Amino acid sequence: AKIISKVAAQNLTPVTLELGGKSPCIITKNASLSIAARRVCFGKWFNAGQTCVAPDYILVDESVKEIFLKSLKQEIKNIFGEKPRKSLEYARIVNSYHFDRLEGLIDSHKVCFGGDRDKSVFYIGPTLLNEVTWDSVVMKEEIFGPILPILTFTDLSCLIETLQNQEKPLALYLFSEEEVEKKLVTSNLSFGGGCINDTLLHVSNIHLPFGGVGQSGQGSYRGEKTFDLFS
Repeated sequence: AKIISKVAAQNLTPVTLELGGKSPCIITKNASLSIAARRVCFGKWFNAGQTCVAPDYILVDESVKEIFLKSLKQEIKNIFGEKPRKSLEYARIVNSYHFDRLEGLIDSHKVCFGGDRDKSVFYIGPTLLNEVTWDSVVMKEEIFGPILPILTFTDLSCLIETLQNQEKPLALYLFSEEEVEKKLVTSNLSFGGGCINDTLLHVSNIHLPFGGVGQSGQGSYRGEKTFDLFS
């Protein structure tokens, strides 16, 4: 993106950059955990996680983590069956390079679900990593694959302060039934776009502009915005 911007600047050509990043998914203790599990499952493993707005990692309140994890594991089975490899609904990794890259992000000591893979067919199953920290390898780059790290928090305000020190993501997802929590997150965090109590669907609305902010891009498109952008 920096190379493109530098070349464009030499000709004073405006650019719109839709990049990516680590899009967080926050699940508070006031969320409907069954709904959160179902919609996270859809958003994360759509195309085996190979979308720029997939939930990159989970931030779940410590007090409900185990309940949420149980629900999430069950939803994976509900959608893809006991053996996702045999499911016609489950995608494969795009190529050998990205298979190797993703495999390097899987810490076998932290796998609490899945982790199965077969390079001969570029298959990596839905994988949950538990007890992940900000210093873990999987938290150093955008995953863009079927690996979902689980981190916890105990105080939403402190979590917001932590996220304010991270690069601004292309998407952010919040699951909560509390209006105060919704306002707290959306008023204090900057991100390209997102959903409350859902995932991915904001991208499908042609009436909403789509784009990033900061490290996740600049400018936007979709619907009328696309016409403005290319006119």
